[in-house]
Amino acid sequence: MSEKPNPILWMVAAGLFLLLLAVAGVKLWPMITPQVVTALPFNPNCDLQSGPCVTEMPGGQRVTLSIEPRPIPLVEPLQIQVKLDGVEAEKVFVDIQGLGMNMGINRPQLELQEAGRFSGEGMLPVCIRNSMEWEVSVLLETDEGMISVPFRFLTDRH
Repeated sequence: MSEKPNPILWMVAAGLFLLLLAVAGVKLWPMITPQVVTALPFNPNCDLQSGPCVTEMPGGQRVTLSIEPRPIPLVEPLQIQVKLDGVEAEKVFVDIQGLGMNMGINRPQLELQEAGRFSGEGMLPVCIRNSMEWEVSVLLETDEGMISVPFRFLTDRH
């Protein structure tokens, strides 16, 4: 004779599972959707395919982004460097998004190399379009909160 499963035990297990999901969601939510306190406009006169780009903040601080190799390829390792002048950041991330097409979350954290210089690796995902516009937002985690500095560029498949 087999015993029937205890419904109370199943309800307790399901409740613990839902609680675990809720805690994980609360802990992961800030990483998925960082709370930006300052979002700067992108500089339309900048072309990351040609070289490093600089955005000046309202207080005169500067954020420089460089991505290599050039031309910036799809599905190959990229060397990403950020230089900060006049702004202190505890952490620096780059949020890579395809404009006009959701390409998923692609947000590598850069490592501090020396005062004001961060670097790391990233990669653009494969894209079915012949030409794709990308936005790379440099996310600066500061004492005042998250600052987003966007840069844009185009890629072409050959």
